Formats: sequence, C-alpha cells, structure tokens
Amino acid sequence: MPARTTEELVTVDLPGRVYDIVIAPGALDQLAPRIAAITPRKRVTVITENTVAAHHLERLENALSTAGIAASVLTLPAGETTKSWRYLEQSVEWLIAQKVERGDVVIAFGGGVIGDLVGFAAAVLRRGVRFVQIPTSLLAQVDSSVGGKTGINSPLGKNLIGAFHQPSLVVADVSLLDTLPPRDFLSGYGEVLKYGLLGDAVFFEWLEENGPALAAGDVEKRVQAVKRSCQMKADIVLRDETEQGDRALLNLGHTFCHAIEAATNYDASRLVHGEGVAIGCALAFEVSARLGFCAQEDPSRLRAHIAQMGMKCDLRDIPGDLPNAETLFDLMGQDKKVRDGTINFVMARGIGQAFVTSEVSADVVKQVLSESAP
Repeated sequence: MPARTTEELVTVDLPGRVYDIVIAPGALDQLAPRIAAITPRKRVTVITENTVAAHHLERLENALSTAGIAASVLTLPAGETTKSWRYLEQSVEWLIAQKVERGDVVIAFGGGVIGDLVGFAAAVLRRGVRFVQIPTSLLAQVDSSVGGKTGINSPLGKNLIGAFHQPSLVVADVSLLDTLPPRDFLSGYGEVLKYGLLGDAVFFEWLEENGPALAAGDVEKRVQAVKRSCQMKADIVLRDETEQGDRALLNLGHTFCHAIEAATNYDASRLVHGEGVAIGCALAFEVSARLGFCAQEDPSRLRAHIAQMGMKCDLRDIPGDLPNAETLFDLMGQDKKVRDGTINFVMARGIGQAFVTSEVSADVVKQVLSESAP
C-alpha cells in the first residue's frame, strides 16, 4: 500500500445530492467503508478499460473484498473511441444483465472516457442509478469526474450526447497517477493550469513554481493541485450546475480544443485532450490580446509555462496535416456553447480573469489559427 499523506476532502454541496471528493495517495485501499456507507448491498458493478484493469483492478477488488463486497467487472477497450453509442449500449445491456437495481452502485474505474461513458450509462439505466467515480488519470481527477457531466461523442462533435448526473462519491487516489505515461500526466496538467487561468492567478503562480515538481512525482504537491482544481470546479458547479452561466468558464480553451480534436479524428497518437486544452488556452489568450481584452504579456507568459512543462502550445506542434483556419473555425460551430448560430467564446482579461462573450471577431480567430499552424 502506498505511503499515506494527509487526506484532503472537498464537498460538493448540491441540495439533496451532496457528495465528497476524497483526495489522497492510498485512498483506493480505504474505499470499502465509503461504499458501505452509501449502499447496504454487498455487491457492486465495475466498468473499466483494459489498461487500467491491468494496472489496478486487482487492487480495487482487494479493497472491496475487505468489507465482503463482491464486484462484477466489465472491461472495455481503452481510448476515446470507446465514448460511443456502441459501448454505451454494451455497458447498459451488461448492467441490466447484472440485475442492477436503483439501490445499487455502479463504479466508473478509469480516466475521463470511462467516467463519462459509465456516468451516462448510470443516468439512463432505470432513469438513474447511483455511481461512484474512481478516476485513474490526472485529467479525470481534476475535471471530468467532478460536476456530473456525462456523455459520449458524436461523429459530428465531442460530448454532444449526454446528461447531467452527479456521482455519489469521487475517490481521487493520486498514487494511481504513478503508472501514467508522462504524456498522459501532462495531458491532465493541461486541465490543471486551466483552473489558474480562468479564476485564480495565485494558483497559476503556484503552478509556475511547482509544475515541474508535480510532473516529477511530488505526492504532496499533486494532492494540493488536485484539491485546488476540484475545489474550484465544485464552487462553479454549485453556482451553475447545468451550464447556464458561470460553468461555461470551465470550457476555457475547449472551443478551440474540440475543433482540433475533431480535425484529428480523435487520434491520440497525434493529440490527447489535455494537449488540446493547453493549445486552446494559448489560442484563447492570443485572441484575447489581439482584441484588447488582455495585455500581450499574458499569452506570452502562458506559452512560456506550457513550454517549461514540455507541452504542445501551437497547432504546428501537432503531427500530420490539419485543415485550414476556415475549416477549423467551421468545426467550432459544433461547440455546445453555440447559441442561435453564434459561438460564445471564453476569453480572458488577464491571468485568472476569464469571461464568456460572443463579441469575438471571426477574422481575428482565423488569423490566430493561421499563425499557429505550420
């Protein structure tokens, strides 16, 4: 069992649906009492993917067995293509075959793909069954596991099919991050830096100082980064659960990112989500500076930190061909923040000062896209 540090707890205090986010190395090994506290049943269903199963499934099963909780497991293929109708259908039918009842708990054990897919399956099964998020990637621990957004992708765009369905518990065991390839860890870091950029300049300064140590494996700093990210997201979700206002700020960089991901056909060999977020944030800050919303020093500072972390920050950093700026802009039209055919962008007045606006020149966006390309 990994050495324990102080356990951190973030509470998402939604009326009638309060749940905790538990953050600590070794939190997975202490899972059974928490599961027992939310269901009297001595069985759970677990949906995971093959890479996570190979590394961590035995540890999860052992943790549950300490309280006499049996686990039935469905293992799906790893990768973004699993967030699809095909695997949603497989997951729901499997849960029905397992005779899952409303009083049961479904566990999503994996990264953002599994969390989104399983959460959606739990949302539609019997019109809603409880589920627990055990995110195994940094990206999922700081972002997708918190806040109740669930769903799958369409060939026409990312996350266009889904539901809001809050988990009953989130367990973020930072020791699980030790098995992540460096590129996947940095993908999650793209979401971490987003939180500093959108609403906490002090946190961004902390990341500038501590980001390399996070990447190198500093456990205490990882716990603190996950906690601050989760607390910021929880605070926003409490103000705006279904993204009618402030929650759209969490999409800083994502309008650009989702268009780029669609342009690469979600090919992880070319681009993973957090890389797209980092590039998208750099582009959003550059557009903000061009429009006079923020100083030019802000996108320069952001790019310097992205480069310091060894991450992609421009379209030219993505291997292979990309569509031209006009086509990429058209792909942005599939974004969920489009209203009456108008794209609502998340822009910035500075580090930690994001805001949503539709007053963005398409010509400036296309110019920035063109300059970022090879």
